[in-house]
Amino acid sequence: MSDENEYPLLEKIQSPRDVKNVREEDLPQLAKECREWLVNAVAKTGGHLAASLGVTEITIALHHVFESPRDKILWDVGHQGYIHKMLTGRRDQFPTLRQWKGMSGFLRRDESEHDHFGAGHGGTSVAAALGMNEAKHQQRENHKVVAVIGDGSFTSGMAFEAMNHAGHLGRDLIVILNDNEWGISPNVGALGQFLNRRVSSKSFVRLKDDIKKWVARNAGPEMVRRIGQIEEAVKTAFLPGSALFEAFGFDYMGPINGHDVHEVVRALRAAKAASKPILIHCYTEKGHGWEVAEADPLAYHGPGKYDPKTGEIFKAPAGGAPSFTDVFAQAAIELTSQDPKVVAITAAMPTGTGLHKFQKAHPDKFYDVGMCEQHGVTFAAGLAAEGIRPIVAIYSTFLQRGFDQIIHDVCIQKIPVCFAMDRAGLVGADGATHMGNYDIAYLRCIPNMVVMAPKDENELRHMLKTAVYCGSPAALRYPRGNGFGVPIDPEMKELPLGKGEILTQGGDVAIVAYGTSVQDALAAEKKLREKGVACTVVNARFVKPLDRDLLCGVIGNVGKVVTVEDGCLMGGFGAAVLEMLQEAGLHRGIEMRRLGIPDEIVEHGDQKIQKKYCGMDADAIVQTVLEMVGEKPATEASRSAV
Repeated sequence: MSDENEYPLLEKIQSPRDVKNVREEDLPQLAKECREWLVNAVAKTGGHLAASLGVTEITIALHHVFESPRDKILWDVGHQGYIHKMLTGRRDQFPTLRQWKGMSGFLRRDESEHDHFGAGHGGTSVAAALGMNEAKHQQRENHKVVAVIGDGSFTSGMAFEAMNHAGHLGRDLIVILNDNEWGISPNVGALGQFLNRRVSSKSFVRLKDDIKKWVARNAGPEMVRRIGQIEEAVKTAFLPGSALFEAFGFDYMGPINGHDVHEVVRALRAAKAASKPILIHCYTEKGHGWEVAEADPLAYHGPGKYDPKTGEIFKAPAGGAPSFTDVFAQAAIELTSQDPKVVAITAAMPTGTGLHKFQKAHPDKFYDVGMCEQHGVTFAAGLAAEGIRPIVAIYSTFLQRGFDQIIHDVCIQKIPVCFAMDRAGLVGADGATHMGNYDIAYLRCIPNMVVMAPKDENELRHMLKTAVYCGSPAALRYPRGNGFGVPIDPEMKELPLGKGEILTQGGDVAIVAYGTSVQDALAAEKKLREKGVACTVVNARFVKPLDRDLLCGVIGNVGKVVTVEDGCLMGGFGAAVLEMLQEAGLHRGIEMRRLGIPDEIVEHGDQKIQKKYCGMDADAIVQTVLEMVGEKPATEASRSAV
């Protein structure tokens, strides 16, 4: 990339209105400047890069043709949205990208009037855009609504439900299909193969471009008309994707080169003038315009900080503890090596869940179902009903999409499916849409479900085996990030179902922790011991079933209890303990405090800052215990000071 810091066209862009004022012949130069500026900006903070580079021309063309915020432009997931943020007056906020109190890495209605709909999970854009388009007609308005969706998100059933409804309504919705063969990882499935036919389709686009150039030099109006007829015939014969969308009631435009800004502008102008549903099929390249990202779109999907000149991604020093994700993946590999009935399933996230390593070790035992969490859950239920032992590895936030299937297809039938929920609890820079704060509450309320969480990476291995072989639907949650460097047992073992463990003994207060909050509890216990306060620390291990005998015994003897969890307080682990005490008749004589995530949306930022803000780190535990035993801390930690 150039060392030059001058961006003569980009510096004039403060709003979409300024993009409209750029001459069309200058739009390629604006695209070049946008890419170069973005590569340098994201290098300082990290963020989702390659997807935004790939839609640079599409974004510029959208703001050149349409009039945001009057016209509504909706993006499917925020990975595509950085150029949009740049062109809508937020370049000065990029130094705070994904930082606490800074600019979100996704799209948010409360961040800009040009972010018409929040976008963090894939597959939502067409449905939301259709709703907005129908609201426009209900209120007799005449602006335009455009949805931009990637082919990875297009595997989501919700996208096709919306397309089906849009064709039925017959309104003037515009859908741009950004087809680059990628989601976060390479796309899978018959739909992608049907849609892309990359060899013939790319050749078609190149042939079309060559013919247009020849026609422009040599042909008259009649030849242009005949060439257009030939183009449509060739498209129908060799690009069956057009027939698919036309069956949904959409007029199909494309395929077009999504990096030819002039061609995209022409297509958008034609779609803007239409009065029925239009789908514009754009071929793009993820990471386009920066050779480093083009060569490895996966690495530059969401890199950390990097050198913008060389592309070198700065990594943490070697020798640290492995991530929970890596420990899970290795444990799953070992289980399948020991038992060929164990298989692994993910929903378009083989790398994020660590299962790309499993896929390499056991390719015939691995399934990527695409961005289809609902199908993934019921698919696993079908496998388990016939004696297979499926591990369904889906981020906590994405498993929410399969909630009905967990109840109806797994738990009611008591089918033994293991759910491995990565990114449970506070997730850091990805923010509100990716928080795994709710799984304790939404899973423990379901009959027949076993719910557990490990205190460290070694216990994660044992819990995975426990969940696979317990004979019931079972879920284990574990956080984003590295483990604690504890020794790893060479052999996995099944843990006693519903049994916790006492880690320290003390008669002043009981600290009952769930999951990796146990580490905060132990750190707090050490500080409290130095202050002369003796605490019993319990690793609950299970929230369902709770270890009733152990917990009632410890809490009843001590009389004061603090529960700690990396999950929402409403309906969470502390609530389960409180319910247990009430059922046992102990609640009247017990002083109890619950620490966890409050009833609010926690913003993006560093995980340590998030924990401090929520009042659930070791310092918060110390403060709470000291208040309970009658000693006020010298300096009170305040959420308002975070």
